[in-house]
Amino acid sequence: MSVHNVLVAPVVTEKSTVLSEAGKYAFEVAGSASKTQVKEAVQKAFGVTVEQVNIMNVRGKMKRYGKRPVMQTPWKKAIVTLKPGDKIDLFGNA
Repeated sequence: MSVHNVLVAPVVTEKSTVLSEAGKYAFEVAGSASKTQVKEAVQKAFGVTVEQVNIMNVRGKMKRYGKRPVMQTPWKKAIVTLKPGDKIDLFGNA
């Protein structure tokens, strides 16, 4: 798997913003991605040193569209811990 296939998108929420101050970043990753693949992809894409990767499967929620209930697609999330001093600039603020 290439870097572009492993990392789908960064997860930007209030909780992930607070985690980024502690050197932890959240990414949506491919469903078949492993911890080592995520580690290598983040290191190649952002030029940082990854210390730890935690992966979790996020269940899809039930939503309603009118009368019809629909299940959202489940996805995989990775929390990446960087070496102290490293940062990832997700928004392009130099």
